[in-house]
Amino acid sequence: MIGAFIQKLKLTFADRGLRTRILFVLGALAAFRILGTIPIPGVDVDQLTAFLSSNEFLGLMNMFSGGGLSKLSIVMLGVSPYITASIIMQLLSIMSPSIKALYSEEGEAGRQKFTQYSRMLTVPLALVQAFGFLMLLSRQGVVTNLTPFSFIVNMTVMVAGSILLMWIGELISEFGIGNGVSLLIFAGIVASLPTTMQNIYLSFDVSQIPMIIAFIVVALLVTAAVVIITEAERPVPVTYAKQVRGGKSYGGVSTYIPLRVNQAGVIPIIFALSIILFPQMILSFLQGASNPALASFATTALGYITNQWIYGGVYFVLVFFFTYFYTAVTFDPQSMANNLQKSGAFVPGVRPGGATAEYIGNIITRITLVGALFLGVIAILPMIMQGITGFGSFAVGGTALLIAVSVVLDLVRKVDAQISIREY
Repeated sequence: MIGAFIQKLKLTFADRGLRTRILFVLGALAAFRILGTIPIPGVDVDQLTAFLSSNEFLGLMNMFSGGGLSKLSIVMLGVSPYITASIIMQLLSIMSPSIKALYSEEGEAGRQKFTQYSRMLTVPLALVQAFGFLMLLSRQGVVTNLTPFSFIVNMTVMVAGSILLMWIGELISEFGIGNGVSLLIFAGIVASLPTTMQNIYLSFDVSQIPMIIAFIVVALLVTAAVVIITEAERPVPVTYAKQVRGGKSYGGVSTYIPLRVNQAGVIPIIFALSIILFPQMILSFLQGASNPALASFATTALGYITNQWIYGGVYFVLVFFFTYFYTAVTFDPQSMANNLQKSGAFVPGVRPGGATAEYIGNIITRITLVGALFLGVIAILPMIMQGITGFGSFAVGGTALLIAVSVVLDLVRKVDAQISIREY
């Protein structure tokens, strides 16, 4: 296994084009980490540390910004506004036939327009989040001496930082390897590991050894399960009809179409986290409202939302929903059936056309149920363990592990695909 890995590394870096793509990704991630260390003006570091330690949901926001929130950097909003904009656009694609046509029927030009609309929607969403964060942080005494002018400047800087990250993510997708937004989140997770290990070391107690061993075992089991489910496929047999052209016979071969159990990858987790964080941020902001009734309502609602079991239930439902949703948006059984029919292929025992589309759709529905349940259970498993053991902040770590493993698997798959193309 080690020899095969070393051989794959040699093939990867021996190819000039692939090597350039990988170096571009590393350069973009390095730029992202540098941006995450530049703070906005007027930050009270002591107040910031105290505020973050008393607010659990900001740990997830910090993950989205690659640690930028813990330093109140210019990219503290991370890619969250862009992800939210993408969710809204894909929801609209279900309700609007014209937007759906852009995404799935009009080819590359249509997808570029769809992406452009997502970018445009990112700006107002980033403005709303920047305004909410600044108001929340100023009321907590984290950002001091905010005049109207400095408020506008800080808001502009935060929005510009979010747009810059969106651009870097799209550059990675275009000129690098893998999904740029997922890789940025992955980079933030990896960057937080040294701090996490240091905190565990400083707070280490001998009595925690059994619990730490249990967490390590669970992490290994989760990693193995994520790998198995992500790589699992349901083969659909396909036979190409025999054709005679110019005295030569073509076709007549049998093959299969691999349908993945988890077609959506890590996207449902990212979507679900983005949706969960947004109302928490709004309610946290409203807690400081001058209207007592509004402030009381926000405090009560936030108490319900941040309840561990309610939070876990909503998280599970959102992950489950987005797994089906993203699969439905990106995978079209009718289009696959039409392509098979045009190429003279058919599924044995199934009529071409509509019957084939229905057959493939039923298979996708069944196997996606397995993938959706798996992602939902793995997503809330760390929260359940945290509730049982009381060991702090493991929920964030479990979600981070799930995202990290999925992103690495996707990246390895795409590198393998690039190597195969060059070999052929």
